[in-house]
Amino acid sequence: MAKEVKYTEDSIRTLEWNEHIRLRPGMYIGKLGDGSSPDDGIYILLKETLDNCIDEFVMGNGKTIEVTIKDKTVKVRDYGRGIPLGKLVDVVSKINTGAKYDSEAFKKSVGLNGVGTKAVNALSSYFNVQAFREGKTKSADFCIGNLTKETKIVDSDARMGTLVSFIPDEKIFGNYHFINEYIEKMLWNYAFLNTGLTIVYNGQKFHSENGLLDLLTQNINGPILYPPIHLSGFDIEVALTHSNQQYGEEYYSFVNGQHTTQGGTHQGAFREALVKTIRDFFKKDFEAVDVRTSIIAAISIKVQEPIFESQTKTKLGSQDIGPKGPSVKAFIGDFLKTELNNFLHKNPEVAQTILQKIQSSERERKDLQGIQKLARDRAKKSNLHNKKLRDCRVHLTSNDERKLDTTLFICEGDSASGSITKTRDVNVQAVFSLKGKPLNAFGLTKKIVYENEEFNLLQAALNIEDGIENLRYNNIVVERDHFVQDTEIA
Repeated sequence: MAKEVKYTEDSIRTLEWNEHIRLRPGMYIGKLGDGSSPDDGIYILLKETLDNCIDEFVMGNGKTIEVTIKDKTVKVRDYGRGIPLGKLVDVVSKINTGAKYDSEAFKKSVGLNGVGTKAVNALSSYFNVQAFREGKTKSADFCIGNLTKETKIVDSDARMGTLVSFIPDEKIFGNYHFINEYIEKMLWNYAFLNTGLTIVYNGQKFHSENGLLDLLTQNINGPILYPPIHLSGFDIEVALTHSNQQYGEEYYSFVNGQHTTQGGTHQGAFREALVKTIRDFFKKDFEAVDVRTSIIAAISIKVQEPIFESQTKTKLGSQDIGPKGPSVKAFIGDFLKTELNNFLHKNPEVAQTILQKIQSSERERKDLQGIQKLARDRAKKSNLHNKKLRDCRVHLTSNDERKLDTTLFICEGDSASGSITKTRDVNVQAVFSLKGKPLNAFGLTKKIVYENEEFNLLQAALNIEDGIENLRYNNIVVERDHFVQDTEIA
């Protein structure tokens, strides 16, 4: 018999602000991690600190930010206005306290809920903040959000601004480590989105004069069909081109300097507006997929009091540019309708290249539809007679609680698959045997790939002919003989 759990007044607890952050860190910084992934918590702590510096720059205060990381200690120094000395402790240790509730002090800020720096404070074993204002300075030390030392206001000849130092708490993040590659990518994004800003990280400078044009140029891999189109206006900037090699769509979207890796209303509005502008310019009702195939684009907008779908701010939810402004959709649509349309009229050679790309995508899509139908028919017929797939009993589409353990082992030849087949768990492990080395699809057209029998049989086994949403297995393992050198299979 289950033990009775009593629900009384003693069950009710009131947590201090820092206790709540430490108890539920995911609400404030997303996942924790040890630094091996770019979205791990230690990078979010750095980002939250930097966002305050960026907000100062956006408001016209301070053109340089200095970042140093050594022995797990992070220091961030800006040269903005500096936190008002009398409120220094409150700003970093009292929830819902900050100047960003004053829309005149921070009109286009990323953080509006007064939580970011407090989360850094609460999740750090050591946290120090020091402000410099008008020849005076004051500092305060904290441990996991608890004030341990507070100095008096004294004279200082240092430049105005704020210095924040912290050490992420190993009790929260474990044996973490910072990876320079992830930090450098973050800092480059800040530089691209804030033309004229210089960030110095451990002696290395990050600076951009061409904004999103520089971002797109640095991130493009492989040939493109035409030089990136770069358009900018009040509170909006866009850069775009078409790849000559990759399929699909690739976007870099930002709001108030925040990298919205999951997109949001602004990215959706851009995708729609791009198609509408192209249709109107050429006066042809192209399919949206043909216009956007192979697109590489970056968009940055400024929104007053932005609404994000999580504290980590990776997806914009705002419908409007500001309380009295137009909708995000109308704002971006009007901008592209005017600026992109004008650009295409002034650059007919680029317009012609885009038209040819759309027409090529249209032909390929229609050809591919026929090839895919033929491929599915071939795969179905082949599956009736082949023994390549030794299936398992449980699939992701079933209600079996073991479905997350399902695995497909892809092997080269019957010999390699035989040993796995004998030792596998038939309930959750399936085996697919390839006929020799598979087709190297790199650089090949979709037509050639879809005419390959092995490719079609594997697609059918995985159940991904119409997309990966219906993938039949939760884990895919590519098995190879141990003596094969990596260089031979690369």
